[in-house]
Order: sequence, then C-alpha cells, then structure tokens
Amino acid sequence: MVKILEVGQGAPSLKAIAEAAATIRAGGLVVYPTETVYGLGTDACSDEAVAKVFTAKVRPIEDPISVAVNSLEMARQFTQLTPKAEVIFKKFLPGPLTVILEAKPSISKLLTAGTGKVGVRVPDHPVALKLLDFVGGPITSTSANITGKPAPTTVREALDQIGKSVDLALDAGKCKLGVPSTVVDLTKEPFEVLREGPITKEEILSG
Repeated sequence: MVKILEVGQGAPSLKAIAEAAATIRAGGLVVYPTETVYGLGTDACSDEAVAKVFTAKVRPIEDPISVAVNSLEMARQFTQLTPKAEVIFKKFLPGPLTVILEAKPSISKLLTAGTGKVGVRVPDHPVALKLLDFVGGPITSTSANITGKPAPTTVREALDQIGKSVDLALDAGKCKLGVPSTVVDLTKEPFEVLREGPITKEEILSG
C-alpha cells in the first residue's frame, strides 16, 4: 500500500522529503507536487527505475519522458545547454516550462526514446525543489497519471490512477496552476513549441 506523507507548501517537512528522496535513490516511485500538476518521480539515471515509470503510466516506450532538475548547474551535467537555452532557463525557470535539449549519456536512454533528446524543467514548488536537493540528481518529470487520462492536481487524483504502482506520495494540497507545463524544443532552429501551457510562445519569443 502506498505511503502518503503530508508536506507543507511554505516550510515543507524535511523528514518526509528525505524519506521520499531515499525512496527515489533506491529506484522507487514517488508522487510529488509541482506548481502545474502532480508528478511521478524516480531516479532519471537508472534504466530500471525509469522502466517502472513507463509501466505505471501504461506509456508507450517510444514516448519520451522529461526530467526535473533544481538548477542550471544540474541541467548542465545531463544536457547540452546552448547559449539560447541558458537565456531561456534564466528567464523562465523555475517555472511551468519544459525545454527539450540534447541529452548527455549519463541520463537513462529510456527517457529519450531513442531521440537523443530530453525535456528538462525546474519546478516552481518548494517541495519539488527540496526533493531534488535531497536526491542530488535529476528525477523524472511526468504527470502522475495513466497516459491519455487527465493530469492530476491532487494526490488523490494521482493515486486513483497509479496508486498500485507507487511506493510513496507527498501531499502538498492542490496544485496552483493545474495544467501541464509549456514544452519547447530548443534543438531546432527556429525553436518549436510542442505544447502551449501557462507560458505562451509569444512570451518565449520576447525572451
């Protein structure tokens, strides 16, 4: 049975987050809050752990999965950051934006689905950021739902869909924005917005 730990938004429970981080480092699956929707997190450098995410979400293996990082420095460790990407990172992140970049070999190749590219974002949520601090590396950043079903804005919505596959869930209440992040592919010139969310294409262009 999945373990649910309540965490505050303002001053999140470090004990609960430390337990979630240990679960992730051990290859387990954790539901965690972001400003957009609840995410499903595990060790983004472990093929075995990432495979569990695909299984839990009933997600086709050819459908890439993004990662969450806590800083520009962590992003540099796992992706090829271009000067343009750095500008966008500094302007919009943390925030509801996922940028697609060329992946480095240290990231699980399952995440890239053979494309050599990976989506990266820095969630604007104190619990998610502290979780990344405790893990010390990137975690998967994909909505905690069955593929094709509504993205969850509460822990209960997430666990109703994938609870049987999850080891632990961090409950920080309802997500602020309630819609998935904007996704922009920065490996193309000009760049391509693959999904428009809270941040518009015009806002990105103005950056």
